[in-house]
Amino acid sequence: METVVFYQFLTEVPQAAAIWSALFLLALTVLAVLVARPEPDSTASEPMPPPTAQEVAAAELADLRRYAEEVAVAAARAAQTARRRRADWLITQEEAQAAWSRYDEADTAARRFATAGALPTPRTPHTPAEYAARERYLHRAAMAAHWRGELTMTQLGDVFGHRRGWDPRRHPVEQEVLLTRAIRDARLADHRAADERERSAWRDAELAAESARTLAEEAYAAAVRLRPNPLPSRRTTTRASRSAVVTRWRPARVG
Repeated sequence: METVVFYQFLTEVPQAAAIWSALFLLALTVLAVLVARPEPDSTASEPMPPPTAQEVAAAELADLRRYAEEVAVAAARAAQTARRRRADWLITQEEAQAAWSRYDEADTAARRFATAGALPTPRTPHTPAEYAARERYLHRAAMAAHWRGELTMTQLGDVFGHRRGWDPRRHPVEQEVLLTRAIRDARLADHRAADERERSAWRDAELAAESARTLAEEAYAAAVRLRPNPLPSRRTTTRASRSAVVTRWRPARVG
């Protein structure tokens, strides 16, 4: 019995000692934190003094200067965009004029062949050799028009596939009439697409120019507000002179 009690004493006393040591260390840590914590600053609760007139003026001036710089950067970017949009419009205008010239040439050729097609076609023997010669003629003429850029690959496929009215048994004169009409219709579609691109580019250029003018005026007004003695009359005069100098371009319509 005494041996059991002695054994329990030997096993439980170190555990209790370890627990009391941990509690003691925890108490010392909490006490150290409480001692090291700074006392609340009594001045922090005091209200801040109101800013002086000089401080308010300096803050407003800094805001105006920052706003003027931002508007100036935006105006410069808008002006660059307007120049790029106008250059794009000039390119599309040239493309539209070139498309119109090609259509005018194709229309002239179609009218000439239509006049010739009104005459009676020469009589030729309806033999297999004649039909084979007519087919070869049609294929050569279509290939030549394709290499000149007058027929698309799809239209060339219709010719060789004898689709959409392409009949190799027709007389070469009739084939020329149909070929010139197909070229004229393709040129007309190209011209209409180029004209639509030119109008769209013109609208984009106008919007970009108007945005650039608005931002330039706002940048000038912001710069004037930064001066010690702004001159409103000068701004009005400058805007009037700028409006007189700036020329508004207009698209040249052909046809």
